[in-house]
Amino acid sequence: MAGVFDRIVKQQGVDKTSEEELPDQPREPASAHQSNALDAAGEEINSETSARTDLKLREVAQELLRMGLLEESQRPQLYRAALVAMERLNVTLEPLDLTARADEIRGLVFLAVRHGDADAPQDDWSHPLVRKQRLNLEQTLLVAILRQYFIAYEQEAGTGAGDAMVAVDELIPQMQVYLGESGSEARERTRVLQLLDQLKGHGLVSAPDSHERVAIRPMIAHLANPENLTALLYELKARVAAESSDHGESAS
Repeated sequence: MAGVFDRIVKQQGVDKTSEEELPDQPREPASAHQSNALDAAGEEINSETSARTDLKLREVAQELLRMGLLEESQRPQLYRAALVAMERLNVTLEPLDLTARADEIRGLVFLAVRHGDADAPQDDWSHPLVRKQRLNLEQTLLVAILRQYFIAYEQEAGTGAGDAMVAVDELIPQMQVYLGESGSEARERTRVLQLLDQLKGHGLVSAPDSHERVAIRPMIAHLANPENLTALLYELKARVAAESSDHGESAS
């Protein structure tokens, strides 16, 4: 006759066997409502994943928005990624009224404002994400001088050769021709160095090296365009005319 402990052990064995057999038993199918909910959740996740822009393309767009340009010599991977995905990049930038332009000869991709069919007057130009950089007379004059050195270098070494360098000592007398001499060599040098530091923020030159030479960046070929140079010429002529008028009044 089985004792009480035998009956407990026997009952535990039955319960354990039943639990082990449960995974092999057919499960009750999910309801139609549960199945539809799972399908909808899966589709939403897939939709969000497919809507995300490619990681490398996002890096390119963000760097362009941050710096305004990509140089092959400075950011080779992002530059090549921009060229490969130029069409998709511009699709990404289009809602922002921006566009990416490439100068493959000089190894440059830069950001520009996409103008509509009915452009506003230049003086009224504005963009919510891009602040228009207005260069003063001295900055514009130095840009024109640097562009002259850059073009001369390209004519000798070939377009896109890179490594166009100019010494600060060469720029000082060039500026004096148009702005006159202050009477202090140290002041002239400080003025040119300050202007170069300002233009460095626009991606036009590098910081001076140990020999006080700066590298002229390829972006200068696009910033110092004929329209800007023409405006500079008019400004210089107006300044000369105003100074001549002041001298004439003083003499009389």
